[in-house]
Amino acid sequence: MTTSEQGTITVIILDKIATITFSHPASNSFPSELLKKLTDELNTISTNSDVNVVVLQSEGKTFCSGASFDELLSITNLKDGEKFFSGFANVINAMRKCSKVIIGKVQGKAVGGGVGLIAACDFAFAHQDAAVKLSEIAIGIGPFVIEPAVSRKIGKTAMTELTLQPTIWQSADWAVTKGLYADLFDSMSEVDDAVAHLSERLAFYNPEALVEMKKVFWEGTENWDELLYERAAISGKLVLSDFTKEALSQFKK
Repeated sequence: MTTSEQGTITVIILDKIATITFSHPASNSFPSELLKKLTDELNTISTNSDVNVVVLQSEGKTFCSGASFDELLSITNLKDGEKFFSGFANVINAMRKCSKVIIGKVQGKAVGGGVGLIAACDFAFAHQDAAVKLSEIAIGIGPFVIEPAVSRKIGKTAMTELTLQPTIWQSADWAVTKGLYADLFDSMSEVDDAVAHLSERLAFYNPEALVEMKKVFWEGTENWDELLYERAAISGKLVLSDFTKEALSQFKK
């Protein structure tokens, strides 16, 4: 277990399945330290021959509320802004380049970067409460870093719908029809069972075949090693604007 005052990352490996659980007291938001730790764990698991499948999940009622507002408010220069948003770029790149299939278990709502994490999973099961929202443009920035991952999963039209309606929650039913989730369930026990069933089966398939298929799934994303950091620079600049600073302050209140 990796712990800090800014949240926790727990990794349990059992029967070739690595379960990564993240948590943060502020609705599972991500400060930069927690983003780095998640990236490091993903990179380590990618080279672990004792793991064939990864399950990504969080604690509590909310799956993930995205970037830490407190840290966003503390950014005072372009370098720090770019560095913070590069944290999300690092996680998404680690997920797409991870040699293991990643299954997302989504128990509740996801906002901003949380939607990006779900989109970067190879497969995701969700509870009916798992609505999604991209609120970034309402606070003066935009979902620039996560856009390639989200658009890849749900398409540009649905991505546009989410982006330009930043105050509207789209239901889990909407998300499953767009392809963000593979299936929905009425209870978490059903979600747990579905994730367990799939991960246990995949864990004992030919690991070499899974590795090669993972590469196929993500063909055409090689430019993300540059693209996501270019997008991080855009967000890093916009977060310094007076509009964004005021909007973040109001959101926090």
